[in-house]
Amino acid sequence: MTMNKKELRLHYKNLRKQLSEEEIEEKSLAVANNLIQLPIWDKTYFHVFLPIVEHKEVDTEFVLHLLSGKDKEIVISKSDFETRTMTHFLLTDNTKIKKNEFNIPEPVNGLQVQSSNIDVVFVPLLAFDIHGNRVGYGKGFYDKFLSECRPETIKIGLSFFEAENEIVDVFESDVKLDYCVTPEKIYTF
Repeated sequence: MTMNKKELRLHYKNLRKQLSEEEIEEKSLAVANNLIQLPIWDKTYFHVFLPIVEHKEVDTEFVLHLLSGKDKEIVISKSDFETRTMTHFLLTDNTKIKKNEFNIPEPVNGLQVQSSNIDVVFVPLLAFDIHGNRVGYGKGFYDKFLSECRPETIKIGLSFFEAENEIVDVFESDVKLDYCVTPEKIYTF
């Protein structure tokens, strides 16, 4: 069954709603464990999203532990909903994090990092297909951010669910993923 982005958004938001806290923790840990197999660990700057708990996103706390254990530079973002752009900051022990009006945990301030310096981006998504196309919340933040990164920046989707066959309404401006990691497996595009 092929669905468009709008249908996929609804479908996957509903699937997520059914997940218990235990399932989210278990699946998030499985995703982080699968990440270890990717050929990305020689890179330095890793961009991680902090989950919107209310939307039952993949809990990236396990990914953060993995990165800090490997001594990587961790970058997190702050979103500007007027310009639909993101500003990136280095995550340090001194970073203060506060939820914005959309429940997105964000750094209050810190050392700014340019998109062009980021080597690996972990991308939040609602759904993805076997071609590496993703469906987010439709605000375009990540498409804009990913288009500012270097072409060789590695883009990795994190998902609780498996791939769809095809997302029918993909735009030219949609940035494709290089990988998507689920609790079950790793997709390479």
